Amino acid sequence: MTTGEINAYDLHAHAYARHNETSAWNALYERPEILKLAGEVAGLRVLDAGCGSGLHAAELIDRGAVVTGIDRSAGLLEIARERLGATAVLRHADLAEPLPFPSDGFELVLSSLVLHYLEDWEPTLREFHRVLVPGGRLVLSTHHPFLDEQVSGNDRYLSRYEFDDEWTVDGRPMRMRYWHRPLRDMTSAFAAAGFAIQTIEEPGPDPAIASVDPRAYGLLSRRAQFLFFELSATTGRTG
Repeated sequence: MTTGEINAYDLHAHAYARHNETSAWNALYERPEILKLAGEVAGLRVLDAGCGSGLHAAELIDRGAVVTGIDRSAGLLEIARERLGATAVLRHADLAEPLPFPSDGFELVLSSLVLHYLEDWEPTLREFHRVLVPGGRLVLSTHHPFLDEQVSGNDRYLSRYEFDDEWTVDGRPMRMRYWHRPLRDMTSAFAAAGFAIQTIEEPGPDPAIASVDPRAYGLLSRRAQFLFFELSATTGRTG
């Protein structure tokens, strides 16, 4: 594994944003699936939690949502500001910290491929619950545990463990660090934070991916790579 800064989105912001915009994994797999789970958003106040360069936010705005985006990467937020202009409120925030919003401020929280960076989900999920109106929804995507095993080579499915990966973005290495957790840990964290599961999706690939990226299509046809959840905010929490 190449040494270097970990999860350095600021260092690679423009290269990563270009990659994310066109990558089959993102443009033809993750984004369509999570936006489909989001459903009808016209008139809804939506928090895009981990908004990156603003691609999901742009789609939500086009569908009539009132969007607030947050991200830990100042570099990606700057790209999002260039993309979205005054159509969204964008703020720098770390999902491992309390959110800078009052309670009951959103009808929907969308969080795309973010939670697998966090060791402990419950504080973040409780904050999502707090900023949602009663009965509001959380729609999220995260690593499928099978993907973690494939990348890490670790067969301890029922354990929680940290592991590294390395991407190549515009010919440059980008070192990443994630947390694996089994499905049972995910669902218990949802319940403890006051969420009820409405939908769990393990989507297969869109046939269009086959002509764009045959390797990605082959992998996605054999093994689910991401998990997608639609959750509703109930009135109580456990613990």
